[in-house]
Amino acid sequence: MSTHGKVLPLRRIFAKQHIYPFIKRMMNQYETVFILTPVLSEEQMKEAVEKFKDVLAKGGAEILNEELWGLKKLAYPIEKKSTGFYVMVEFKAEPALIAKLETQYRRDERVIRYLTVKQEKYAAEYAEKRRNKQAKKED
Repeated sequence: MSTHGKVLPLRRIFAKQHIYPFIKRMMNQYETVFILTPVLSEEQMKEAVEKFKDVLAKGGAEILNEELWGLKKLAYPIEKKSTGFYVMVEFKAEPALIAKLETQYRRDERVIRYLTVKQEKYAAEYAEKRRNKQAKKED
């Protein structure tokens, strides 16, 4: 079939010329908090955190900040547990990576609860200020 006289969408033209796949996709800023079961040792907890950071890294995410909040009391019992290890990770990633990350959370029995939130412009600015403030405290 000839394309003479027809107008092709730019997407098809770029795809045919192999230019379209090289266009950088929009990366959003996210914050994820997950709670690990309290029966884990310190070493096992760090291993679980590294596993999820590897999922992010393999997916092309840029990890901005990681905070281990430690063992905290839960607001209500979950799976007959009243405490859990809280971990917060801030990162930039493509939206498709969030589904893969949350699938890994669901598959891992060490994770009690998780929540991933896309940060809007003002939330991202506040998080940046908070990170800078913590960096000054550590110095």
